[in-house]
Amino acid sequence: MGARRAKGGWGAAVPQNTALEVNPLSDRPGIRVHGEISEVTRPSWERALTELSRHHQDVSYLELSEVAFVDVAGVTALAVTAMDLADGRFVIEAPPPQLSRVLELFWPDLDRIEVTSG
Repeated sequence: MGARRAKGGWGAAVPQNTALEVNPLSDRPGIRVHGEISEVTRPSWERALTELSRHHQDVSYLELSEVAFVDVAGVTALAVTAMDLADGRFVIEAPPPQLSRVLELFWPDLDRIEVTSG
């Protein structure tokens, strides 16, 4: 995770790659995400989750193997979106390790999200 310090070396680290790409999966309902989910990219992430939930039926897939990092607020947005589903679940494929740790810490009984290693 490359990061650089704000001008003068003080302040929060600024991600070098602030792009977030979200594309539909071609073989099943869901999205493929590439990049980092952080304060800078969170609006794009939240829009993608909202759109996914609008088209959600029983199972929606989020392929995250090319996501380098997701912050706690990004995991929170995912958990809240999953909790708001009328039914069904999200299957999260190959997420960065911190996603599973945050889910286990704050939402250990959330059965609307299934995390798979790939």
